[in-house]
Amino acid sequence: MSAGEQDQHGHGHGQGQEGHGHGPGGQQRAAGTTDAGRAVLEDDALGVEERWEGFYVARGRIWSGRPNALLVEVAEPLVPGRALDLGCGEGGDSVWLASRGWAVTSVDVAPTALARTREAAAAAGVEVTTEQHDLERSLPAGPFDLVSAFFLQSPVEWDRAAVLRRASGLLAPEGHLVLVDHGSAPSWSWHGGHDFPTAQELHDGLALPPEDFEAVRVDAPVRVATGPEGQVGEVTDTVVVVRRRG
Repeated sequence: MSAGEQDQHGHGHGQGQEGHGHGPGGQQRAAGTTDAGRAVLEDDALGVEERWEGFYVARGRIWSGRPNALLVEVAEPLVPGRALDLGCGEGGDSVWLASRGWAVTSVDVAPTALARTREAAAAAGVEVTTEQHDLERSLPAGPFDLVSAFFLQSPVEWDRAAVLRRASGLLAPEGHLVLVDHGSAPSWSWHGGHDFPTAQELHDGLALPPEDFEAVRVDAPVRVATGPEGQVGEVTDTVVVVRRRG
């Protein structure tokens, strides 16, 4: 898979979107989001679940179904165990992990996203456990050997750092947190004016006690992305991988 083909998703309180958001972020889209989907995300009168459910209901399947390339890179060498996919979107990462022997819990705030994750798992002949959570209010029960949070950025105000600290607390000894954000926006994104934290700022914002957590990777790789109309451009991802000490 080329870097431009990777999927990106994750929604703050449970999912993902094009550009960034609770969810799929710079992911390659299957057909792209509609103006209606974008409008519902930006409607301050709606709650978190209503926004993200409206985002998915506004059209059919959005993301390509392929796993994020950075997840494959980080997780492939690991011994499969229990995995938590925060903001699973339509399940591309969850299905890939399950196909590699991980016992996956897929979390999103949008029921439609979770339904599509189950459909994708069934089509691939694997099993995943889906749970609906507003991440500021609840998280699944741990421990987990891998916690994956891809493009868990959102237009909805929320204390993401606190959520990720709590999620890190679900890690088993020697377990890994994989956090990938958008470090820049392509020219076609509707988030082009957004300020993106650096990888070091992301890591420092987690405020994880160094006696308990070790930084394995803190960097900002550049990849080629393809937009919904076939546009091509370079974008930066910010990557933070931490390991819970044994």
